[in-house]
Amino acid sequence: MTGPAEAPTAVRHAEEVMGTVFSIDVRGGEPDAVRAALAEAVAGLHRVDALFSTYREGSEVCRLARGELTVADCAPEMAEVLDLAAEAERVSEGWFSPRYQGSLDPTGIVKGWSAERAARLLAEVEGVCGVSVNGGGDVQLLGAPERERPWRVGVADPLRPGGLAAVISTTGVDELSVATSGTAERGAHIVDPHTGRPAVTDLVAVTVVGPCLTWVDCWATAAFAMGSRAGLAWLESLPDVEALLITAGDEVRCTGGLAARLG
Repeated sequence: MTGPAEAPTAVRHAEEVMGTVFSIDVRGGEPDAVRAALAEAVAGLHRVDALFSTYREGSEVCRLARGELTVADCAPEMAEVLDLAAEAERVSEGWFSPRYQGSLDPTGIVKGWSAERAARLLAEVEGVCGVSVNGGGDVQLLGAPERERPWRVGVADPLRPGGLAAVISTTGVDELSVATSGTAERGAHIVDPHTGRPAVTDLVAVTVVGPCLTWVDCWATAAFAMGSRAGLAWLESLPDVEALLITAGDEVRCTGGLAARLG
């Protein structure tokens, strides 16, 4: 047991995978048990990368897209991810799509799903009180780093490099995730699924907050493609979801309950 004034042990790790860096922070638990789970989680991230990479001709997702495999032939993760992507497409009324230029490409859901899966695996270790998994800026948070101290995540200001648009806190909740879609880092890479062309909207960034990174990552992408007015109205309709939208004109729009998550 951790004493009242004793901070939980911390095991941290950074792993290059999926074309980005996953930063992992685990608080509490016996360090050797945490490191063993961490090795399993990291191996899982690389396995997902091998299965779903659209840059590897021999990956299962590429072979599936070419008709060389069926979903039944693939690893079980394939069916799980495709089912989740289909649900995201349904909920977003087609603004999130697991296809690109007519070909199967579920990568828009894979990073968030894999980061959330890694975080939940680490949280199962006995004695762990808090887990943070940051996959290229999209974060899954579970528990807390210390007693009576929440996890806090800074949201980058897309119009002021080095500045913060907001700070999100896990105060009062055991599960929280934060995902941002926008043009500041990667340019116009978000596609409007209805036209197949880059989404041209009034937005520069959408940050979505909710319990599960799998979903908020999809919702941020979909809302960006919709534009600020339709995107905000849609996000307001989703349960347990809050959001911050920033337009190219430096206008900030928020869902009604976002204030409770700031800190």
